[in-house]
Amino acid sequence: MEAELLQYAWVLLVLVGLEGLLAADNAVVMAVMVKHLPKDQQKKALFYGLLGAFVFRFAALFMITLLVNIWQIQALGAAYLLFISIKSIYDQRKGDSDESLDEEKAPKKGSGFWMTVLKVELADIAFAIDSMLAAVALAVTLPHLPVFGIDDIGGINAGQFTVMLAGGLMGVIIMRFAAHKFVQLLEKYPQLETAAFVIVGWVGVKLLVMTLSHDKVGVLPHDFPHSTPWTLTFWTVLMGIVVVGGLVSVRKNKKENA
Repeated sequence: MEAELLQYAWVLLVLVGLEGLLAADNAVVMAVMVKHLPKDQQKKALFYGLLGAFVFRFAALFMITLLVNIWQIQALGAAYLLFISIKSIYDQRKGDSDESLDEEKAPKKGSGFWMTVLKVELADIAFAIDSMLAAVALAVTLPHLPVFGIDDIGGINAGQFTVMLAGGLMGVIIMRFAAHKFVQLLEKYPQLETAAFVIVGWVGVKLLVMTLSHDKVGVLPHDFPHSTPWTLTFWTVLMGIVVVGGLVSVRKNKKENA
C-alpha cells in the first residue's frame, strides 16, 4: 500500500508541474486576447476565462472517455488553436505593413467585451482537452485504488480520477496568478504577443499529433505522442520559442526606448 501511495505522490507531483506549464500557455492566450480591453473589462474577462478554464477542465475529466475515443474532438481543438495562432500572427503582420504604408490610418479596433470572452472560452475548451489528455497519459500508469470506498468515478478508477482532478485544480490556481502577470508583461513588452501566439500554434500542433496517432486515424503510431523523442522535441521547441521571443522583445523594447 505504501509503494502505491508513493507512486501516486510522484505522479501527482509530475502532473502538477505539467499542468502548471499547460496553464501558463492557457494564461498567455487569455492575456493576449484581453489586452485590448479597458483595465476594468480586462479583469472581468480574465475572471470569466479562469471560471471557464475550471469548468471545462472539470467537464473534460468526466468526458475523458469521449476525449480519448472520439478523435474529431481532438481535431477540433487542434484546428481552433492553429486557426487563432495563424490568424493573429497574420493580422499583426498585416497591421504592421498597413501602418508603414499609411501612418495616419486609424488602428484596427479589437473585439468587443463579450466576443473577447467567447474567444477566450473557446481557447479554454481546446486547452482543457490537451490538459486532460496529458493527465490521462500519466494517471493510467497508476495502480487502481478506491477512494472513500468508491471504485470508479465517471468510468475512471477513483484513485486515478482524484489525481487528475488535483492536477487540474492546481493548474487553474497557477493560471489565476499567471494570467494577470502576463497582461502586465505584455504591456511592457508588446512584441511578446507574436511569441505567445506561436506557442498557441505549437500546442495546436501537439493536439494534431495526438489526433493523427489516434487508433481510428492511424497516420502516426499510437504511442508516438508519449514517446521520448516527441516529448523532448515538443518541450525543446516550446522553450526555444519562449527564449527567442523574450530576447527579441527585450531588444526591440530597448531600441524603442533608446
